Amino acid sequence: MKGLIKSVAGLVAALLIQIFVPYVDGENLTEYPLGPIRLSGNDLYKILLIGLAIFWVILWMVSQKNKTKKKIYQKKSSRRLALGLALAAWDIAGSKFQLLPQPFFPGPAGIAQAFLEDGSAIWENTLYSVRLFAWGFILGAVIGIVTGVLIGYYAKAAYWVEPVLNICGVLPAVVWMPFALILFPTSFQAAVFLLVICVWFPVTSLSALGIMSTPKVQYEAAQMLGASKLRQIFTVAIPHALPQIFTGIITAEAFSFTNLVMAEMMGQPGGLGYYINASKAWSAYYKVFAAIVVMAIMFSLIKWGTDKLQNSLLRWQKGVVK
Repeated sequence: MKGLIKSVAGLVAALLIQIFVPYVDGENLTEYPLGPIRLSGNDLYKILLIGLAIFWVILWMVSQKNKTKKKIYQKKSSRRLALGLALAAWDIAGSKFQLLPQPFFPGPAGIAQAFLEDGSAIWENTLYSVRLFAWGFILGAVIGIVTGVLIGYYAKAAYWVEPVLNICGVLPAVVWMPFALILFPTSFQAAVFLLVICVWFPVTSLSALGIMSTPKVQYEAAQMLGASKLRQIFTVAIPHALPQIFTGIITAEAFSFTNLVMAEMMGQPGGLGYYINASKAWSAYYKVFAAIVVMAIMFSLIKWGTDKLQNSLLRWQKGVVK
């Protein structure tokens, strides 16, 4: 029960501040349609706070059935308290008393208003970013793993590929933008190319390191059992290198997400980076922050998916790596 109270207390404080603390410059009550109802930014912000509190309660109820989950819930309760208190402080500084420079730092209710006012545009640009990221990241990861395996397993491949890797890897992917726009027929393909380059270097480097660190005795054991070289790669080298491969993938996620936003700002017809640029041009900073919130959620979901895949494929590490 202590973990539940701790988790919900911050959100309750944020909700009470939103309801009872008045605005120094008056409350913005502009309402926008959301399905069959009409809501203001303040209304949506209150609903989100209540919804998140209910989610914490449901999560607490589920965690009571499992001792491990109960312990994890208790451990994360301090973070949830900090989140609620941070929202309360942000509401006071950004909305209620406007202690932060306006309109550059709007409060959470102002950001919620952006989703009501411009929700369809945010959704369309989010889908564009997801599509661009998926193409660039998946292609870059696949090419990086293949290249890393070749470098790590075959000395001749390393002889020819390593110079290219050393030259291209140290250069920021953005410097290739002028050439990419000339080489590829569309700006979307050019941006995919930049993401591929960005992902390729860390995935290739760490995949090769993992392959090269595979003990020779494991290859010899597989060879004695009649495994061909190709089978040795898939049953010995790659499984042994998986921890390093995932380290490269996780490292590449952050780099590629940064380059995704930069590529969208530099010439894409859509995407969250494009939306931020357009909103900034109109001084609609509450929309800029709305796009940043979406980016944070999007990146968190991508990282969560990668962690789940890593935990599934490397489940043998449980109890070994602490």
